[in-house]
Amino acid sequence: MKKEKKIIVGKTMKKKFFIAMMTGFLAFGSLIAALGFSGTAFALPLGGIGDFYVEFDELKGTNFQLLPHVGETGNSDAEPMVRNKMDEVVITNLHIYKDLELPGIGWVRFHIRSTGPTNITGLIHDARLIEADLSFNELAIQEKNTDEFSQNWSQNAATINIKDAKIVTDYLFQSVVSLEGAKISAERIDGPDMTTFPGSGK
Repeated sequence: MKKEKKIIVGKTMKKKFFIAMMTGFLAFGSLIAALGFSGTAFALPLGGIGDFYVEFDELKGTNFQLLPHVGETGNSDAEPMVRNKMDEVVITNLHIYKDLELPGIGWVRFHIRSTGPTNITGLIHDARLIEADLSFNELAIQEKNTDEFSQNWSQNAATINIKDAKIVTDYLFQSVVSLEGAKISAERIDGPDMTTFPGSGK
């Protein structure tokens, strides 16, 4: 008989799993606590918890910069990514979610939604996948004669507009973020989002 192949997402040895899970809860908890009290958070990073997902209807950003990047994920110490930077951002219908397998419970999805506009200053995010409609103003691609891969080339634009987006990311940083009408929730799910896996059908 053929052995069934099982894809494991965000699962590892017990010690490493619990360290990653607790780090993830602290990071996600910090975001929830900060936004729950004031709707505004300052200098807030979200990372170290493996893949999480960002969806929105529209993003308008200024001083956009895209750079090559290698970053850590939940399953790897070094994965190719793109690092996106923007000075000022306004997002419509932001939805951030993370899937975790909890011992004795199964898969749980944690949601953060904003029912109003989300305003961000100093946005940095590392993406492994971006599915969206993009448009730029004053777009330029620059190359430098250097062996440092992260500085070898860059893509810059005065403004960027992104619509109907789904982004798989492992690191998100905002100098200041303000969510209007923030809603935080959790639900049990049958299995994790498999968007980043080839052949997943998504």
